[in-house]
Amino acid sequence: MEVLASSSATSTHPHFTLSNPKKSSTFTFNLKPIIVSRQVHPGKFFPLRIVEARLLCIRTNLNGSGSCGSSDAFCKHDFLFYPLCRLSKSFSSQSSCFAISRGCPLRFRKHTISLQNVSHSEKIRQNVSVVFVCIVAAMLLVTSVSVAVNNTPSWALSEENLLFLEAWRTIDRAYVDKTFNGQSWFRYRETALRNEPMNNRKETYKAIRKMLATLNDPFTRFLEPEKFKSLRSGTQGALTGVGLSIGYPAGSEGSQAGLVVISAAPGGPANRAGILSGDIILEIDNTSTKNMDIYDAAERLQGPEGTSVELIIRTGPEIKHLALTREKVSLNPVKSRLCEVPSSEKNYSRIGYIKLTSFNQKASAAVKEAIDTLRSNRVNAFVLDLRDNSGGLFPEGIETAKIWLDKGVIVYICDNRGVRDIYDTDGSSAIAASEPLAVLVNKGTASASEILAGALKDNKRAVLFGEPTYGKGKIQSVFQLSDGSGLAVTVARYETPAHNDIDKIGVIPDHPLPNSFPKDDEGFCGCLQDSASACYVNNAQLFS
Repeated sequence: MEVLASSSATSTHPHFTLSNPKKSSTFTFNLKPIIVSRQVHPGKFFPLRIVEARLLCIRTNLNGSGSCGSSDAFCKHDFLFYPLCRLSKSFSSQSSCFAISRGCPLRFRKHTISLQNVSHSEKIRQNVSVVFVCIVAAMLLVTSVSVAVNNTPSWALSEENLLFLEAWRTIDRAYVDKTFNGQSWFRYRETALRNEPMNNRKETYKAIRKMLATLNDPFTRFLEPEKFKSLRSGTQGALTGVGLSIGYPAGSEGSQAGLVVISAAPGGPANRAGILSGDIILEIDNTSTKNMDIYDAAERLQGPEGTSVELIIRTGPEIKHLALTREKVSLNPVKSRLCEVPSSEKNYSRIGYIKLTSFNQKASAAVKEAIDTLRSNRVNAFVLDLRDNSGGLFPEGIETAKIWLDKGVIVYICDNRGVRDIYDTDGSSAIAASEPLAVLVNKGTASASEILAGALKDNKRAVLFGEPTYGKGKIQSVFQLSDGSGLAVTVARYETPAHNDIDKIGVIPDHPLPNSFPKDDEGFCGCLQDSASACYVNNAQLFS
């Protein structure tokens, strides 16, 4: 945008021209003298020149007419004219030469001045004063237009800027809190584009992380391409690591600093080393986890097969130093077993035990397969073990709930304005809606497994045994960016069918389990079969 002040050598009246070479638009101010009379003595008049500022012509390629626009709407559609539409101040001299009022095109109010009994010297001085003030006012107008134009962003967006904007737009559309932690999300974008260095990919990633940190949400995270790829592979069935699911401490007062073990994959390196749900990871390879991001921790725990990682673990008051060898951990989410127990008229002699360890892409199909297998062995009740199931894919949690429910609400999806979506079932996907069902939970039961447990409890489909669950009542979606990186974004919170918000509280079971109750399938069957064992549970009570 250029602002040109010029006067024509062939014109008797000076003028100012504002032009935009990029948009073929021009408008011209013509300063034209008009003759007004002043009465000096009765019956005598003295001529006085007063400058009139008049908008002569506006040429623009927007309306194709080549004529002046007459409305604010027209003006606001042209980049050059918009600042002029917003003028609201008045420019005036002591002699009230002219004033500019809001509107488009500009409207000028002309004034005449009548002075009586003024000396000849005063006449000359006032003539000069009037002309001078009017010229200054015209220059101020041109300057104000120039400032307005120059303040408009005119830089070209780089590839790095566009990646930042892609991340910003993803949060703008998907994030659950539309106050964005009490800040103007649009203003943050403009400030970041002006002030944050984005000269290379590393700086752009840093700017994205800084933007997400303003949300104060530990579950909304930026994932570099390798981390994003690792996250996706974890939901598809296998990982190379030590077999740990980790999370942030529950947040209660007195909780240990570090990261909490939600669950250890059965048969994995961590499970074999005796790491339990609720243990605290204090260090990973000599790096403290006090302020460590869970995704950073997950990346450190994973690695090439056969390599080792050193951990410092707190188990109650005990500190353990462990060296674990990474291996490919199969994430087959389901194990099942038939438990035969002494029969009577009041109990169930053939119990189908199903342990569901995660919600990956195989989860609901694997549960259906286990039910079919156990049904072929004529089971008359089921136990669904969700202990140490740290969650996974939300849709798999919904599909698994449909297997057990004849009808009813599964979960309410909410935002700051209340319920925005309802997931329910009409029973068309149910294959095990009639047999008695008990569900086992503990503090390692989190996320999608809490949705399942809450749905079965609130619909009175199952009796819950164990301890309060982890309490992760928010749902994240993963979005891939154009360069292969990604964002894990909190898109909603959820409530159980009874409208319980479980975030940081968990699902409360109906009954506790004995402290020594085992987590493996063989130990479970033993506790139902041996009435003398410390973990014995009467199977009639299990399904009451």
